[in-house]
Amino acid sequence: MPKPNPEYIEELIHVVKTSPFPNHMAMWLSAIEIDSATIMLDTGSCHLQPFGIVHGGVLATLIDTATFWAVFMRLPEDAGLVNIDLKLNYLEPVLKGRLTAQGRTIRFGKSISYAEARVLDADGRLVAHGTSTLMTLPGKGLKLTANKFVDESF
Repeated sequence: MPKPNPEYIEELIHVVKTSPFPNHMAMWLSAIEIDSATIMLDTGSCHLQPFGIVHGGVLATLIDTATFWAVFMRLPEDAGLVNIDLKLNYLEPVLKGRLTAQGRTIRFGKSISYAEARVLDADGRLVAHGTSTLMTLPGKGLKLTANKFVDESF
């Protein structure tokens, strides 16, 4: 597998952070490599359900997002990706603090891939775990200025 271009990674992280939905959720892509990604979210009152606990949809969003980006770096540059199945378990309630979702590719395929994510609270406790099936979308890639991989042919 070729080596990811640090300029591409920097540009990608900026594009994701400034996109409407991640910005609205106060979450960001903090790291991405081939087969892994880390998503961060600082919880606030907008993330709470009526009982003062972080809404399950927030944790599901983190798992959905971390699995997506974990698979992303294996895609051809002209391809996009969409989650087509999401399964998760809530393991601990979260009241506040930073959440970290760690995504990992389990299987990459030309059209269908499979990934998992773990969500940890600010104390490093596992609060949710999930898996996702993802479908490659040819022709739906991101248009970034940097090349995705470093040319190591010389």
